Amino acid sequence: MKSTDKPKVKGLVVFDVEGVLLPKRRFIPFEIMGKLGFSKFLKIVFFGVLYEVGLSSLEASLRRIYKCFRGYKIEELRHYFMKIPLLPGSIEVLNFLHEKGWKIALISSGLPQIFVEELAVKFKVDYAFGLKLKIDKGRFTGEIEGEVLRKNGKETILKRILHSEGLSPQSCILVADDRNNLQMFKYAGLKIGYNPDFMLSAKSDYVVTEDLTKIIPIIAQNRFKRTHVSLTRESLIRETIHIAGFFTSFFCIYILNRYITALLIFLVTVLYTASEFARISGKTFPIFTLITSKAAVKLEQYEFATAPIFYAFGIIISLLIFTPSISYASIAILTLGDGAAALFGRKFGKTQFPFNKAKHLEGTIPGLIFAFVGASIFLNPTKAFIGAVVGTSVECLPTPVSDNIAVPLISGVILTFI
Repeated sequence: MKSTDKPKVKGLVVFDVEGVLLPKRRFIPFEIMGKLGFSKFLKIVFFGVLYEVGLSSLEASLRRIYKCFRGYKIEELRHYFMKIPLLPGSIEVLNFLHEKGWKIALISSGLPQIFVEELAVKFKVDYAFGLKLKIDKGRFTGEIEGEVLRKNGKETILKRILHSEGLSPQSCILVADDRNNLQMFKYAGLKIGYNPDFMLSAKSDYVVTEDLTKIIPIIAQNRFKRTHVSLTRESLIRETIHIAGFFTSFFCIYILNRYITALLIFLVTVLYTASEFARISGKTFPIFTLITSKAAVKLEQYEFATAPIFYAFGIIISLLIFTPSISYASIAILTLGDGAAALFGRKFGKTQFPFNKAKHLEGTIPGLIFAFVGASIFLNPTKAFIGAVVGTSVECLPTPVSDNIAVPLISGVILTFI
């Protein structure tokens, strides 16, 4: 879809849609779970996770996911899609680009073309591409097709847009969040990763988290403008909860054994998961919804917050598979080290790692110190230092697995064999 207006073109800005303009973990399945059924919903989550960790291609996952919607009327899907809110800063960014004379393209591999086009019309976007749904007698057959699904399909679309506008790759800016967009990188002079996955975090020119409006100075001046960052109430509550997990070890030592503690943590995690389903549906869940609303960062308030689940499983795995001293040290490295790195990195972070631009040296060094001090309570200093170095290295490396699981698991394994 292309607008008929022909103003002086400054360049082209290309957006991936889900994860950049729309919440990534609040796509249609969450909105229609009541009608879809829990078993199909679990299938959707399962295939989504397989793609996230690199065990399935995007096309294979999407084909399996969309089969779960077979038989739905397109009007039904549209109704639920329109309920999904835009992420913070989306409207401000799109308005800024219009004012400055940029062309805008939305290229999505996960959303239906008709929905992307409706979004484009609403916000006066110049180009819109998405999946094509096969319809029979007004109902979705469960089959999907389209150029965005093909190998290098997004790349082909971007090349065609640039040719149509008479623009070079140097006049193109790409804003994306996952590795499926790497195919377009060579046709973009400026690559911005927005809450990026492990691959984009390393390959993007800039990395932006939370508020999308942070990309405005990058586009305007080709530089990241770091303003003074105060620790918000939400971030303080969040990291306080994170660091408080350190006392799990003492709970195991003095009150209940680690296996019963792991079971209790699992049960609390189940309740938390139920509370997130309720929150996404606009309902409240006693205690949990209140805590989430106080501790969630702005972006998480728009989607299913998975970080606490990975955090809980990181602790549970440590308690179950390692010896007591190593499990407690691994938990200390996760809770104290990771928590301190987040707090100091957020407050003082300036020096980004070239291999992971979402992490800062100013956070990693305090994280290492706190991890070492915590691990030293349960291990001798040499082992504690090795474990802290391993955990801190894992925390600052871009990996497909959540830090909350990777840090204690890899630290514990290394400590077991030294």
